[in-house]
Amino acid sequence: MPLSWIDTHCHLDAPAFAADRLAVRAAARAAGVAHCVLVAVERSNWQAVRDLAHATGDSYALGIHPLFTPQAQEGDIAALRAQLEQWQGDPQLVAVGEIGLDFFVPALTTPAARARQEWFYAQQVHLARELALPVIVHVRQSSDALLKVLRAMPVISGIAHAFNGSLQQAQAFTALNFKLGLGGAMTHARALKLRDLAQRLPLDSLVLETDAPDMPPQWLYRTAAERAAGQPQGRNTSAELPRIAQVLADLRGLPLAALAQATTANARAALRGLPACP
Repeated sequence: MPLSWIDTHCHLDAPAFAADRLAVRAAARAAGVAHCVLVAVERSNWQAVRDLAHATGDSYALGIHPLFTPQAQEGDIAALRAQLEQWQGDPQLVAVGEIGLDFFVPALTTPAARARQEWFYAQQVHLARELALPVIVHVRQSSDALLKVLRAMPVISGIAHAFNGSLQQAQAFTALNFKLGLGGAMTHARALKLRDLAQRLPLDSLVLETDAPDMPPQWLYRTAAERAAGQPQGRNTSAELPRIAQVLADLRGLPLAALAQATTANARAALRGLPACP
C-alpha cells in the first residue's frame, strides 16, 4: 500500500497557486499527501482558506500571522473570536493559526512593532485557550518569547511551525504538548544545526510540513545570484512532502513507513479532527 502523509502547514490559497490551485492539490494527493492543513495569515483570507479546505476535503486554521500585524486592526481579534465561535463545530477547523512572533525581520523588531506583535500573539493564545483550540505558532528567533506566553496561558496542544531553535527550546515546547514542524529547511546540506536537531529529537515530537509555496527544499531553491542569472526558483507544493520525509528518514536511519506512521500520529495528537491516514 502506498504511504500516506499529512502536510501540517501549507498556504494553498496563496497567489502562487492562483492559476492551478486544485490541480496542485490533486498532484499532492497523487504523490501520497492524503491531508493538508491550510493555514490563514490575516482577516482578509479567513473565508477563502475555509472555503478552500472544504473544497479539497482538508483542514484549516484561522489566525493573524506576525508579519501581518502592522496592517492588522485591534478589532480583528473580536472578528477572529466571532469566526472561531461560529465555526467551532466545524470538524475541519483544527487550530488557531498562523500566529506567533518574528524577531528576524528588522522592521518588526523596533520596540513599537515588537510590542504590537506580542499583543496580537497574546490575544490569540488567550482565544485558543478559552475555546479549547490548538495553536500553530510561527517561530523565528522568538522561541523564548513565545514560550513565556504559553507558560502563562497554556493551550491544549499545538505545533511550533518551522522550528529551528535549540534542543532546550525544543524540549520546552514539547513539555507544553507541542509538536515541532520540520520541512524544506531541513533538506539543505548547510543547515547543519537543524539537521542535527532532526536526528536528536524524539520521533514522537515531530510533524512534517511544506509551508508551500514558501520554504522551498534544496532541490527547488535558487540563490539570488542564480535567479539573477535567469534560473527560476522552483515552486514549492505539498507534493514535495514525501521527498522531504525521505530526507528526514535518511537522517534518522528510519524506514520511511515508520516515519509516515509516526508523523501522522503526531499530527493527529497536535491538531484535533485530523483524519487517521493509512
